[in-house]
Amino acid sequence: MSSLTIRNVDEATKQRLRIRAARHGVSMEEEVRRILKEALRPAEAPSGLGQRLRDRFAEVTAEEFVVPKRHTPRTPLQWDESA
Repeated sequence: MSSLTIRNVDEATKQRLRIRAARHGVSMEEEVRRILKEALRPAEAPSGLGQRLRDRFAEVTAEEFVVPKRHTPRTPLQWDESA
């Protein structure tokens, strides 16, 4: 394990750290390790659009998802042969 020394920590910060560590039932040193670990944790990649849509509609069943019938049939595209 590596060692790290932090100098010139003001008393108010040290006191807040001492209180926070006591609240969590750990030493000040352990509390600093936890704070650093949390602060430097790699950011999670945001989920993609597909995953977000899947999560959003996960509870929807086939019976609930009704596609309405079209009233008029679509006219197929006519491609101009001269172009």
